[in-house]
Amino acid sequence: MFEPINVRIDGGYEIEFPKMIPVLQKFNAAKVEDIEGTVTSELSKPEIASKIKPNQKIAIAVGSRGVANTNKVVKAIVAKVKALGAEPFVIPAMGSHGGATAEGQTQVLASYGVTEEYVGAPIVASMDVVQVGNLSNGLPVYCDSHAYHADGIIVLNRIKAHTDFKGPYESGLVKMMVIGLGKHKGATVTHSNGFANFKDVIPEAGKVLLEKTPILLGVALLENSYDQTAKIEAIPSERIMEREPVLLEESKGYLPRFTFPKIDVLLVDQIGKDISGAGMDPNIVGRPGSGLSGFDGVPEIQKIVALGLTETTHGNAVGIGTADLTTRKVVNEIDFPSTYANSITSTVLGPSKIPIIMNTEKEALVVALKTLTNTKIADAKIVYIKNTLELQQIYVSEALLPEIQDTNRFEILGEPEEIKFNAEDEIVVRPKGNEH
Repeated sequence: MFEPINVRIDGGYEIEFPKMIPVLQKFNAAKVEDIEGTVTSELSKPEIASKIKPNQKIAIAVGSRGVANTNKVVKAIVAKVKALGAEPFVIPAMGSHGGATAEGQTQVLASYGVTEEYVGAPIVASMDVVQVGNLSNGLPVYCDSHAYHADGIIVLNRIKAHTDFKGPYESGLVKMMVIGLGKHKGATVTHSNGFANFKDVIPEAGKVLLEKTPILLGVALLENSYDQTAKIEAIPSERIMEREPVLLEESKGYLPRFTFPKIDVLLVDQIGKDISGAGMDPNIVGRPGSGLSGFDGVPEIQKIVALGLTETTHGNAVGIGTADLTTRKVVNEIDFPSTYANSITSTVLGPSKIPIIMNTEKEALVVALKTLTNTKIADAKIVYIKNTLELQQIYVSEALLPEIQDTNRFEILGEPEEIKFNAEDEIVVRPKGNEH
């Protein structure tokens, strides 16, 4: 356990905090109502169904992100593959996640409800890979051994803006093929190119995999601003490179964003790998671990305070280094081997560094407020969110009241309230995210 750190600060920790207002942010709410039915319909398209033959062994590649309805989508894919006479099995396609072990990756899938019992197909996990080719710079391209030796591969992933680089292929099917199916070895080699080169490396490696492995199709998922499935599209392998950039641009239209140009203190209730590959999404808060540009439309934030880890991140605290402050409770929950393995594989170490640690949430908030520049505590613009994936129901300080008067974008849910703390100096009333 991390020992208490008693830091004396000028004036102490008893201050008058700005009052907070519960607010509802309004975003695009389009969603798929019938998940299983839509998957079945997409896989029934002639150009898709014709790729799956009776008695073929079909690997379904499933990743480690907290993608909405993953288990339902996988279950529907399994059922359709079986209906076409083939034999499906599921493989974890998540690079080095899950502690870079087969057992850990199986547990990550289980945490999303993807189990053999639920989806109706065996989970086949291994870190063994096959080298299938090389990049133009000579570096090898790898594929999961079980997937490579299958008769066909179906790649499932969400398409969305990446947290560390910008290009026509960011988080999506192509990156899943390259890094997810590449397992720990492939992820390490790919990241050795550096995020600055990902916009070129990812599509080049993707083309090698499409040519050298039995990838049949991709199932692309888009999510709306409320962490709900907004679109499901099955894409034949020969159209993945053409179709993904179009879907990426569409997905950016669903991305929730702050409309405040300036935030003095951002309180983040949860960070985690299930929220974002970066723990907290740089597309929302800025501060990409890679340091690359292109993250437009984000507010200027003076201080970020990380107050907790999600349960399903399993102690992986990548992204904690994005914050300026955190608490002893959070640090004591960190699984350092998992966190460090993730950062070492990506070659970007900053997101796993530990920020200033305070004993309690109250202390962390006090220090955040007292270290603001050119802003009085009473006038501080504070925003309190559940996480960067759920930005619907939030709290804002009274200083932001003039900026939330637009009823087309905001709904004020209550009167200004004092910030209350319990006996452990934890904040009592917390944001509900996409529930209200």
